[in-house]
Amino acid sequence: MSNGIGGSKQSEALERLVRLPTEVDEISVVEYRDRIRRVQLSMKASGVDALYINAGTNLLYFTGIQWYPSERLFGAVIPADGELVYIAPCFEKRTLCDAMKVAGEVVCWHEDESSYATFYKALGVLGITSESGKKRIAICATASVAVFFGMKQLSGSYELISAEALVTGLRSVKSLSEIALIQSAMNMTLRVHEAAASILHEGMSTVEVRDFIEQAHRKLGASGSTFCSVLFGEATSYPHGVKDIQYLKKNDIVLIDTGCRYKNYNSDITRTYVFGDPTDRQRFVWDTEKAAQAAAFKAAQLGVPCCDVDRAARQVVEAAGFGPGYQLPGLPHRTGHGIGLDLHEAPNLVGNDTTPLEAGMCFSNEPMISIPGEFGIRHEDHFYMTSSGPVWFTQPAHSIEDPFGLS
Repeated sequence: MSNGIGGSKQSEALERLVRLPTEVDEISVVEYRDRIRRVQLSMKASGVDALYINAGTNLLYFTGIQWYPSERLFGAVIPADGELVYIAPCFEKRTLCDAMKVAGEVVCWHEDESSYATFYKALGVLGITSESGKKRIAICATASVAVFFGMKQLSGSYELISAEALVTGLRSVKSLSEIALIQSAMNMTLRVHEAAASILHEGMSTVEVRDFIEQAHRKLGASGSTFCSVLFGEATSYPHGVKDIQYLKKNDIVLIDTGCRYKNYNSDITRTYVFGDPTDRQRFVWDTEKAAQAAAFKAAQLGVPCCDVDRAARQVVEAAGFGPGYQLPGLPHRTGHGIGLDLHEAPNLVGNDTTPLEAGMCFSNEPMISIPGEFGIRHEDHFYMTSSGPVWFTQPAHSIEDPFGLS
């Protein structure tokens, strides 16, 4: 049996999980204001008069307000100059004011009024009127199609454009505060992975493992698992899992992909190992996957386009006889994705993304090898870019016999 796999009772594994003694501070109001200042500079350079930010992680990013997007228009308008204003249903004004970190006037609408007319009223409050010439208004890319077309119907001489270029570039480069929060979340999830591996036993169901991981994340101070995929045997060849419950058998491949959220920032780690004695085939694929992950990390240097990182991992996979390209058996998906307030963020380590790597960008590194009808191996850790190159949030799996490096 691989080192650290099995041998513990669930109660014992949970007892060993203790919260870290120090906590990382939440994002400060000073940082929220700096984000607004920086996007305003970009707006001026792009000739954009105002930016609408919809409820969701974009609103959270700029204001610290956590609000679930719904059919009711709720968000903020950031002008190229001056203070932002909020848009909200009248009955939500008090709740909004209680949650407000970045102060701003609230422009409200009643349930029997047009929320989209209120949007243009908010622009008027900011002095951004069509009478003074054509105005360019950038609309948050996460706003629904219904929101965009509702605004479009009343736009008149306003020009509505996508805000993606303004927002994505800003969000993709993380501050030191953001990196520290992601690091804390990753630390939690890696410890949960170790604990989950220790409780495995023959006949155990994937549901039991998921339930334990939920408890373990809570024990460490997270609100639970934001997602959790537990796969045994042949089911590991499906990158995003299967619907059926599996029961653990001797010598099964085990693949667990899970994460949590710490003060709004995400973790996401996958570990794959053998419950029993690995075969030569399993060892070969496991080691190939590890080499592909290492090649991607080595290729991730400042100024290198994202697609080159994906290509480096794919070359290792193809040299081992898999692929080519995105074909199965082989690596069917991107090598990695950005991470932050959202589990998946731009840019991506994929063949068609030419975004150059910058200090502060954070990525998953997970060049999975999937072999339909047999098994799949995915090692997933994340790294962030610094002025001297990439740095791991968590160290990659050590070996197939000792995945957590316990010896």
